Amino acid sequence: MKAETECYVYKLRTSRVQLPPKAGERPAQSPLTATEGTSPADIRLKDSQPPGLRVDRSLCFKPAQEERPRHQLPGPCVLNRKYLTKTPRRMATSTRVLNSACQRTDHIPAEAASWMSHICLHALCQPRAFSPPQSCKGYPLSIFFIVINEFCERFSYYGMRALLILYFTNFIGWDDNFATAIYHTFVALCYLTPILGALIADSWLGKFKTIISLSIIYTIGQVVIAISSINDLTDHNQDGTPDSIAVHVALSMIGLALIALGTGGIKPCVSAFGGDQFEEGQEKQRNRFFSIFYLAINVGSLLSTIITPILRVQTCGIHSQQSCYPLAFGVPAALMALSLIVFVVGSGMYKKFQPQGNIMGKVVKCIAFSIKNRFKHRSKEFPKREHWLDWAKEKYDERLITQIKMVTRVMFLFIPLPMFWALFDQQGSRWTLQATTMNGKIGSIEIQPDQMQTANSVLIVILVPIMDAVVYPLISKCFNFTSLRRMTVGMFLASMAFVAAAIVQVEIDKTLPVFPRGNEVQIKVLNIGNDRMTISFPGGTETLEPMSQSNNYRTFDVNALTSINISSAGFPYSTVTPDYFEQGERYTLLVWTPSQYRVVMDGLTMKPDKGENGIRFVNTFNETIDVSMSGTVYEGITSHNASSYQFFSSGRHSFTINSTEISEGCRRTFDSSQLEFGSAFTYAIQREADGCPSVVEFEDIPPNTVNIALQIPQYFLLTCGEVVFSVTGLEFSYSQAPSNMKSVLQAGWLLTVAFGNIIVLIVAGAGQFSEQWAEYILFAALLLVVCVIFAIMARFYTYINPAEIEAQFDEDEKKKNAEDIYLYPTVESVSQTKM
Repeated sequence: MKAETECYVYKLRTSRVQLPPKAGERPAQSPLTATEGTSPADIRLKDSQPPGLRVDRSLCFKPAQEERPRHQLPGPCVLNRKYLTKTPRRMATSTRVLNSACQRTDHIPAEAASWMSHICLHALCQPRAFSPPQSCKGYPLSIFFIVINEFCERFSYYGMRALLILYFTNFIGWDDNFATAIYHTFVALCYLTPILGALIADSWLGKFKTIISLSIIYTIGQVVIAISSINDLTDHNQDGTPDSIAVHVALSMIGLALIALGTGGIKPCVSAFGGDQFEEGQEKQRNRFFSIFYLAINVGSLLSTIITPILRVQTCGIHSQQSCYPLAFGVPAALMALSLIVFVVGSGMYKKFQPQGNIMGKVVKCIAFSIKNRFKHRSKEFPKREHWLDWAKEKYDERLITQIKMVTRVMFLFIPLPMFWALFDQQGSRWTLQATTMNGKIGSIEIQPDQMQTANSVLIVILVPIMDAVVYPLISKCFNFTSLRRMTVGMFLASMAFVAAAIVQVEIDKTLPVFPRGNEVQIKVLNIGNDRMTISFPGGTETLEPMSQSNNYRTFDVNALTSINISSAGFPYSTVTPDYFEQGERYTLLVWTPSQYRVVMDGLTMKPDKGENGIRFVNTFNETIDVSMSGTVYEGITSHNASSYQFFSSGRHSFTINSTEISEGCRRTFDSSQLEFGSAFTYAIQREADGCPSVVEFEDIPPNTVNIALQIPQYFLLTCGEVVFSVTGLEFSYSQAPSNMKSVLQAGWLLTVAFGNIIVLIVAGAGQFSEQWAEYILFAALLLVVCVIFAIMARFYTYINPAEIEAQFDEDEKKKNAEDIYLYPTVESVSQTKM
């Protein structure tokens, strides 16, 4: 007879039970025997089983390995954790938990069913009606709610994130470097909070309640940031500009903090919760679920990064029409609320498990004890041990120590990985800013700068199946393309993507206008009079016809600029003194007679960097006029003066002129030219002979000429790197992790993303580059160096099979505890009537 294992159950009110034998067979004992009493009863499990029953051999468990709060027994009952006592260590011969000790089969003899009911009804269990899980084509119906939930959540997150960098620079008014720093701080927080989410789920609320609770916080955060983008919230004087930008900044920071907590907290829970819905034997369906889950992430990301920028370029507002950030942020908030609703609707179909114990806490405590113990025994009189974690053997068992060794070996390989994410996440910041200096026209399609991020999602959907079905099989025929080799190639491709970005930036810089630097000042002349004017500068003279301007800005050293003379036939000349000019600025000299002129500071010392177009108006009337253009009002433009620039998206825009000098029958509404990307124009409003207004357009800054399609190669290289690096890295981390510590490595993997964004903050803050292409080259060089270091580390890594190692531990523990396990005594056969 084979060995038995032991465990304890409270007050199991039954005695030894025998089933009637079939003809020609020996009587079969029940696998469970117990004595009546108020203290825990000793229950033994034999390898011999009653007819029609399958008995799980993992009946006994260690307290440290408890994972499930409820253990289903056949029939109408569920055995709760509170009815289980801690098994003595010497009796713990299995590292798994009590899980379905008796499981029904399709054909159970009546006597076996009767025996199971007898055991079940007396085992202090909770009554529960038995019902099979609902399914659809072999899949639990509950996973469809989880997939829809993930699609809506990813739409919400990526839709909001696509707007973020332009919201910082356009609405709040931060410069590029500070906006980039805040953006990457937010992304880093999103990948730091998964640790908090895992701790809450494992040791307090469980996955289901954690997802619900943090999704509510997530939704509130999305609503708060949508409210922060409402221009009219603090625009009390209704001039189109917030009166208290600090209120908007505070609200947006609160919203982002809540979003970071919500999205990061649920990140390690949702996919694992989906995997929990499957039963044993559904490994194929589970694998397909994760593929569908990953597809839902990318489809949500793709659609959101297309839709929300379209919503952003719309105009809306109560008192003044502005870029519609409230709508663009409001849609992701609505999708997050829908995600929460969908998840709650499926609540009744989910398999829910209570907290399983904080394995990360155990890992940290074991490592801390090992370091502390090693420090205590640092003298030479104590012999060295093979591994530094072996110093924890005095307190922790060898299985846990070996599992932690597996984890630390992989975590050591994670050290260089943040550099990859430092480059990867810049597609939402630096690359978006680069797109604002490019022409978004591709054929008849017009692409907004923040829509280029959709290229990443589209390419992922295309490249993942191609890599798995074509590229990897072809490469494997030539050599063994291991996981770490793939990750090395992914890092190299990402480095080359930034080299491509630097090349594109050099081409962009060639087309950018030259702006004043240092002591320089730039001046152009606009003749808004009716006579020809001659302008004499130091070193040259220029003649302008009525309603015309200089071909280009002239650059002068402000200290060497003596005077500018204005003259016209039949009039004495007048002199413009240099007192009007400040270094580092651009100026327009408005002249209408030799003795009448006005020096206007343009206020543009760089190309419009949001892909928008600057528009200003010059009033040649004798009275003040107002101009309204696409909801923006230029109020109180005085006679022979220019307004400030206001910025508009590409396309045609109508504007209306209002003045008491304009007759009722005159035309007041005009259309701009077709605006492209990154240009600036001046519209001079003049009076015709009939007294009606007309408009003359002057180009101040030419539109972007480098096409945004040139970013496609860098997105292609980066996405190839992501597919080879990220997907393979997740697979490698999962395959090399012990069964009970996969969440630990998942948290470690997410930490590399957080540290990557911190690297961007450090580099962007420490290195102030005069040329953007130089920063791209620096990042490419850093990743290339890290790629070489990682390749060397990977060369010395030995792949393991954690399942085999754990199986060996199981076998060793069985042999070690064989002396503590004894056989059942033989029992005299009794008849069913006597029993």
